[in-house]
Amino acid sequence: MGLQSVALRLESTARAPTKAHMASFKKGDKVEWNSVQGPVHGTVEKKLTAPMDIKSHHINATPDAPQYLVHSDKTGAKAAHKPESLHKEGGGSSTSS
Repeated sequence: MGLQSVALRLESTARAPTKAHMASFKKGDKVEWNSVQGPVHGTVEKKLTAPMDIKSHHINATPDAPQYLVHSDKTGAKAAHKPESLHKEGGGSSTSS
């Protein structure tokens, strides 16, 4: 195998996930995510596609790299999470819009 073939294979495996491979959630979806204290359950409030601030934390959301505003069932706190950190309750990540 030539050096060029190896470089092409490495380049193709290092790419970010495409939209087809990223999880997508909608308002009202029940989700869970991991925190330092353990699993947290909550509800998706909205999809974030533009930079914004939540309290003193800056969220770098874009249309190509969205994040989701979620509401914790236990504490009532709101936070933004990347789609790969969220999972539909009772199963894996969602791929529906």
